[in-house]
Amino acid sequence: MITILGAGAFGTSLAISLARTGQPVTLWARNGGADMQASRQNARRLPKAPFPESLTVIEALSDISHDGPVILAVPMQQLRDFLTENAEPLADRTLIAACKGLDLKTHFGPVETIRACLPHANAALLTGPSFAADIARGLPTALTLACETTQIGKILQLALTTPNLRIYRTTDTTGAELGGALKNVIAIACGACIGKGMGDSARAALMTRGFAEMQRLALRRGAQPDTLTGLSGFGDLALTCTSELSRNYRFGLALGREEPFDTSVTVEGVPTANAVVAWAEELQIDMPICTAVAALSNGDYSVSEALQTLLSRPLKEE
Repeated sequence: MITILGAGAFGTSLAISLARTGQPVTLWARNGGADMQASRQNARRLPKAPFPESLTVIEALSDISHDGPVILAVPMQQLRDFLTENAEPLADRTLIAACKGLDLKTHFGPVETIRACLPHANAALLTGPSFAADIARGLPTALTLACETTQIGKILQLALTTPNLRIYRTTDTTGAELGGALKNVIAIACGACIGKGMGDSARAALMTRGFAEMQRLALRRGAQPDTLTGLSGFGDLALTCTSELSRNYRFGLALGREEPFDTSVTVEGVPTANAVVAWAEELQIDMPICTAVAALSNGDYSVSEALQTLLSRPLKEE
């Protein structure tokens, strides 16, 4: 039995893909679970994606199974409070975070947050280049499963693999966390670049130099270089910086076009950018793109001012 907590688009898409194998899957929805169970779809988040028979939607967290892994499809900025509020049923479980970013207050990633809140749980992370709509439609998608314990990682890898989900395994939870978090910041920069009409060449430069910043910080934090060049780093960066299905990229587009953006949409790159700025100052690491995104997102810079700041930096070797 696999349990997924959080019926947003990504949590729902994972539930659909896993249930298509015929295994029982429980999807917990904070709101609207009864309607989803009756209509057999998540009409708000993933319309036209019917639920397989083995997928059950519940509204009471007390009804979740006591067996099997639990996927936490909860926004990063809500994860710490969610784990604290529901510590009793989750304390000794195998918990797989399916969110990306850094907690704005603690600067912890998803795995670190699980460890801090529930030290007796087995913590893992599912991340990589993926859009919920693709997964729900059964399109091929490759993801990274980061788990410090190799034995548990192998078990989860088998449990989460489906005909359209290919799971790669790593023990580098730090690299997987930071790759998934930092690419969102660079995606905002790329969106602003295209929204301002600067062109694809400028976006390519931002992606390349942004990837260098991702590596610079992640390696200082103890990540393995190969993780950043894999699915959870470069792979996720390439997808998020080039598609309007990415919320962070769309947010950047709105900034570049000076258009309003739906405040109900989660944009994890904004709190992550602010956390990165604090880290960069503490570790004395040069992170100009991330710093510009933080200033831009907070309203301290216009897109033109952010561009001018980046272009006026001293020339150097690549």
